[in-house]
Amino acid sequence: MPDIQIHRNHALGLKRAREVAWEWAEQAESKFDMECTVIEGQTSDTVEFTRSGVSGRLIVAADHFDLEAKLGFLLGAFAKTIEAEITRNLDELLAANPPRGGAAAAKSRPATPRRAR
Repeated sequence: MPDIQIHRNHALGLKRAREVAWEWAEQAESKFDMECTVIEGQTSDTVEFTRSGVSGRLIVAADHFDLEAKLGFLLGAFAKTIEAEITRNLDELLAANPPRGGAAAAKSRPATPRRAR
């Protein structure tokens, strides 16, 4: 069982949810030194993330996000603090990206996080 489980419903649709997930992954890489890999699918994507003492995944769907993370022994003691930080970060990204009508302009993305083939 994962040490951290977070579920957030949203009304962004898959395209906008992907944008939010990419932003989350970019922040996780720069702020927490995570290595993130995005695996794109037809109806959902998976952002796998890892670093020493942490591994997990963020499932990105058209109407929800599901995040699961497993913490190593040393970080396990900080599970509540880490969960609160991830929750705050994800909630801020969702609040900053409300659903919008019509076609949105495509956002350019930096080279990271990398896409799985």
